[in-house]
Amino acid sequence: MSGGPLAGVRVLEVGHILAGPYATMMLADLGAEVTKIEPPGGDLSRQVSDAYFASLNRGKRSVRLDLTAEDGQARLAELVAGAHALLVNLKPSAIHRLGLTYEALRRHNERIVCVALTGFGLHAGDHPAFDYVVQAATGVAALTGDPSGPPTLPGYSSADNSAGLTAALGLLAQIVSGRGGQVEVSLRDVMLSQLNYRASAYLNEGAEPRRLPFGAHSYYVPAQLFPTAGGHLALFITHDGFWKAFCAETGVGGFATMAERVARREEVLAVVTGVLATDTAAGWEARLRPLGIPAAAVRTLPEALLAAPGVIVKAGEYRLVGSPIRVAGYEPRYGPPPRLGEHGDPANASPVA
Repeated sequence: MSGGPLAGVRVLEVGHILAGPYATMMLADLGAEVTKIEPPGGDLSRQVSDAYFASLNRGKRSVRLDLTAEDGQARLAELVAGAHALLVNLKPSAIHRLGLTYEALRRHNERIVCVALTGFGLHAGDHPAFDYVVQAATGVAALTGDPSGPPTLPGYSSADNSAGLTAALGLLAQIVSGRGGQVEVSLRDVMLSQLNYRASAYLNEGAEPRRLPFGAHSYYVPAQLFPTAGGHLALFITHDGFWKAFCAETGVGGFATMAERVARREEVLAVVTGVLATDTAAGWEARLRPLGIPAAAVRTLPEALLAAPGVIVKAGEYRLVGSPIRVAGYEPRYGPPPRLGEHGDPANASPVA
């Protein structure tokens, strides 16, 4: 499978920064031919840093077009005629103004799949929808952090990345259907969807979510971060078999069922915290993992990368984290990120072929 599972699939991308470019990079890693249609000044992420841009745009082509100009729109029509999909990550007003919807483009290609990746929906207005804003608006921030402290945001762009993956899924689903059409994905809807069991508990049982110390799970006990004699340990006991094995290793007794552990949460946590204080996080990981108990020492990103060197790939001059999708018989060829307009500019744009 030298060409990859998406070999022959041609995808156009119009957008900036993270969510859209991440979606199409995942497709490029699987063999799709992805062409970034960039404005004269380029994707805004080029202004952040070269390494930032590379992390989201490896293996793509770049065509520089002014979509507000007549010649830019004419070139867009040519590209659309030869493409399977167009993914757009802009404000809704810009998507409509630039004619980047299926209704506007179907005259050039009846089977084109147009994916609109926005903050709140293609027809919901231009409300600011940056990643952290959406996390705040959907309840994610309110669920994160210590109960006695302020709401907290994760240290990475979880809404943008999640929306990008969802948009890639929607794009592929519509291509597989064999029909062209409009696909919409919004950051708000994606994050609310990812609060699945939390939302269900509230909607069906009236259980309003609450923050628990150390990121504790609302259904499983013990399942959270614990301090140890050195560092913190993530321990995730999700059924009684794990608990039985944990007790055998640590000498802890009692609380045999999950129902009892949930009902006596504070007692269980006190006992577990006490026993985990007798060894380091690394020591507990080494002891518990061979027993099949879900546990991991909390690592920094450099430590995590050191522990998983196989995820690091070369894309031109850049060292990056490779595709998380492993397909038997296929090894992605990670090309470098494109220079702005490398594959075409307003004066001399080469076709996608």
